[in-house]
Amino acid sequence: MFVFEKRTQIPVCIKNRNPRLAGIILEQYGGAHGELSAALRYLSQRFTMPDNMGKGLLTDIGTEELGHLEIIGSIVGQLTDGEGAKSFDKYGNGDYYAGHANGVYPVNAAGVPFSAAYFAVKADPIADIVEDMAAEQKARATYDNILRLSDDPDVNEVIKFLREVVHFQRFGELLNHYQSSIK
Repeated sequence: MFVFEKRTQIPVCIKNRNPRLAGIILEQYGGAHGELSAALRYLSQRFTMPDNMGKGLLTDIGTEELGHLEIIGSIVGQLTDGEGAKSFDKYGNGDYYAGHANGVYPVNAAGVPFSAAYFAVKADPIADIVEDMAAEQKARATYDNILRLSDDPDVNEVIKFLREVVHFQRFGELLNHYQSSIK
């Protein structure tokens, strides 16, 4: 079905360990506006798109979001690699460590587990695409917030790559296509 290349879209090579920053970045792994939420939203909405253009776009972007999830997981994994319980606890992430140790688990920055309640599937192409555009802007804003909190250049380089706006633009094109079809 897919061709898998054993590399991420951008190399993830984090030199410094930082469980505090890892806890913040988990927001984009398992948070409401993170990559897992985006992937499941788009891959679920695709089934009720009225044409192959919409189905194809949502499939492509949803699959790419899974790649972004891999990148975020790699960042978190590298930021915590070799860190122990005391290091996590020092930064207020002891609760996370108790449940998951150094594992990358889908929670937000506050430790709340991922929920499918974070996204909607309405089976209305206009409603779904407008939600998708809003979701992309919320993800961008979250990445901007992470950049304000991070002083790690290795992390920041990857985060800047992920905060792109191409998906928002593509959804805007699809919205225009559907709105012109209704007239």
